[in-house]
Amino acid sequence: MSGLTDIIFANTKNYQGVVDERFQDLATQFSRLQDGRIEHGGAALTVYFQGQKVVDIYTGKKSQTEQWNDQTLSVCYSTGKGILATLAHILVSEGLVDYDLPVVNYWPEFGQNGKEKMTLRHILSHQSGLYDIRNIIESAVEMADWQHMLNVMEQATPRFEIGEDIAYQAITFGWLVGGVLEKATGRTLTDSMQTYLVEPLQLDGAYFGVPEHELSRVARLIPKKQSTAPAQAESKKPKSKQKKASFSDKLAEMTGQNPQDFLDAMVPKGMRDFSFFSDQGLQAIIPAANGVFSSNSLAKIYAMMANKGEWDGKVFIRPEIFAELSQIQSIKRDRVMPIPMKWRLGYHRVITMGKRAKKGFGHIGYNGSGAWCDPQRELSFAYTHNFAIGSITGDYRLWGLTQETLRCADRLVKGSKGWF
Repeated sequence: MSGLTDIIFANTKNYQGVVDERFQDLATQFSRLQDGRIEHGGAALTVYFQGQKVVDIYTGKKSQTEQWNDQTLSVCYSTGKGILATLAHILVSEGLVDYDLPVVNYWPEFGQNGKEKMTLRHILSHQSGLYDIRNIIESAVEMADWQHMLNVMEQATPRFEIGEDIAYQAITFGWLVGGVLEKATGRTLTDSMQTYLVEPLQLDGAYFGVPEHELSRVARLIPKKQSTAPAQAESKKPKSKQKKASFSDKLAEMTGQNPQDFLDAMVPKGMRDFSFFSDQGLQAIIPAANGVFSSNSLAKIYAMMANKGEWDGKVFIRPEIFAELSQIQSIKRDRVMPIPMKWRLGYHRVITMGKRAKKGFGHIGYNGSGAWCDPQRELSFAYTHNFAIGSITGDYRLWGLTQETLRCADRLVKGSKGWF
């Protein structure tokens, strides 16, 4: 059957967990989108509305031998950027770091090669010019060494004048922001995460660098089954044609972007020798790319943000700081991203299939995971999985689940679901 047919005739109850009846349509859609591929992986979806968890469901396989469960953690790629940014805003609110003081005030060694005036605001809004990973390290395995990568950031040279352009810091973002936070607080990034986010919010799984005792909770990629076709038949097959251009490639071409900028930002040399899903990759601290979370942890962090920085009577982010972090910093076209992102301080717009969330923000990951909040609707969302897919603009399942989440909320807030 085709993918569309699989969705139309899918089992609408192929999930476990808890659903508020007001969001049943969303759970049904989740099941439709996952049902036909549960032998190839699993997924989880969590939604908070008006301070209450209304959806917390999962389905499919965690690994070749295990089923997904309510304790499963997932590699979320760039979705973690939004969590790192949230930690930064909490520390700004605590008075430990400032958006607009030069980074060298906290990190003197950073002030090399034209970076003396760079600020945390430049980094959070992708206006630093430090987006190139491909030409500053020789092999991707270097990314597993946190201190080494901080040294690399110290020596890096911006590719454009600071604040004069925008280029998505796809992989460098984590060491840049994380380095500033470590130098400003005198704490390790792991310690700050525990102290300011994990413990106060009582999260059930949120890591940049998974502890060894938690590795068993992480969903792994499930290898595709090898073809059983005879070797002789294989030899008669015509030589494969040039790789078909992806949707992201076509978008980049249409917008006139330089594909080299994309390559330099997204693809370190030697990636064949490194995997984010290996124990080495999971335990490394690479915050822009290897954040590991439960869907509930992601949604709960954004539920606090949907409540404008407060949760359970505690102020995590002061109102004036929240007003600043959620403001669009620039609408200029990004050198790397093929669609308009409307960058805030560490977040981008909510990407949907029609619905608008003007005040909403969050972050998607390369594998199509994603988490966001909409303070106007008092709504937060997180979707995680372990399927072997990739797209810089996300996956249609993420867009569709985001769309239906907003529609279900609008039925309660506005009295009608609507499509736009």
